[in-house]
Amino acid sequence: MCSSNRRRSIYCILPPNILINVAKRGTQEQRDAVLETLSVDQSLRASRTQFALLGGNKVAHESITATPPQKQRTIYDTNHTQTLPGTMVRSEGQAAVADVSVNQAYDGLGNTFDFYYKSYQRNSIDNAGLRLNATVHYGSKYDNAFWNGQEMIFGDGDGVLFNSFTGSVDVIGHELTHGVTGSEANLIYLGQSGALNESISDVFGSCVKQFVLNQTADQADWLIGAGLLAKSIQGVALRSMKAPGTAYDDPMLGKDDQPADMAHYVHTASDSGGVHTNSGIPNRAFFLAASAIGGFSWLKAGQVWYDTLTDPRLKPQANFASFANLTVLNAGRLYGSTSPEKKAVSDAWHTVGVLKQPLSIVNLPLNPTQRGETTPSDGAQQPGR
Repeated sequence: MCSSNRRRSIYCILPPNILINVAKRGTQEQRDAVLETLSVDQSLRASRTQFALLGGNKVAHESITATPPQKQRTIYDTNHTQTLPGTMVRSEGQAAVADVSVNQAYDGLGNTFDFYYKSYQRNSIDNAGLRLNATVHYGSKYDNAFWNGQEMIFGDGDGVLFNSFTGSVDVIGHELTHGVTGSEANLIYLGQSGALNESISDVFGSCVKQFVLNQTADQADWLIGAGLLAKSIQGVALRSMKAPGTAYDDPMLGKDDQPADMAHYVHTASDSGGVHTNSGIPNRAFFLAASAIGGFSWLKAGQVWYDTLTDPRLKPQANFASFANLTVLNAGRLYGSTSPEKKAVSDAWHTVGVLKQPLSIVNLPLNPTQRGETTPSDGAQQPGR
């Protein structure tokens, strides 16, 4: 599982309820693997806390000077131990190696870097040229992948329930986007702000995959982690942005519990207030907006979401309503107050029940000098109602 505190979180791709279900229902071997994963996650939280107390990425990149953006990737291999970062096996510019996981991690980091730079002129995760490091073959049958604030870490999966975690580029894009969010809005990993944190990672993780495959919104599968589930599992992915709640329904993993709208918002104390569960609501809003606008989802809908993520008015404790209103405002700023793009964004939030009415008029201050000064407009649905 992952910590609920925003400064102590490791951002794992697997929702904790899946691991808990396997621990309850799996064979002894599967239970052992999952319990080991949960134990490892606990120790990694401590490492993440220490890194944050030392200043996090601010310490890691404060000496970087302004240079032309360029990828700086390094891949390590722990050889199934838990000693990070492991042995360096491939660095920037080196040829592919025999290990598929190493090459997939290297390519995934590069694809995510290229996506952010070519789409939004962002220079790496922190927008200051942060090196992109990753470790593969972490632990024994480790069922997870995560961004720990310093690097990407990939387990190989157990081969029965989950395949290798390096094989899905959207998973890599998802996890690295947690670093982007942390360096921008730093959304608190709890409740609706935490669900937004997870959703933003799904949004840009999916956009990275669509970018790599050169897919338009209507061509995309809108699945997160397609190919990650083993053949024995009844499901297609970890999450569906198009149809939240339908990604899997399996005796071992349980049923996908994501709601598709605010009428089915899940109030829970688990998973940091349902951050992986309720992220289905803003996920579907992005799918609806991108589909209505058409074309490549990262160009217009993605630009609106990116501008909102980097908007100084977005609070660390933002709820769905305040985020939605900012997306409508930014869509109007980018494409015009009566544009079809703004209407598509507004209609999407209305459809999922976050905005009370489509094309809501927002009255947010135009001076973005202070973060945390704004509140949702009257056109917004309040949290969980």
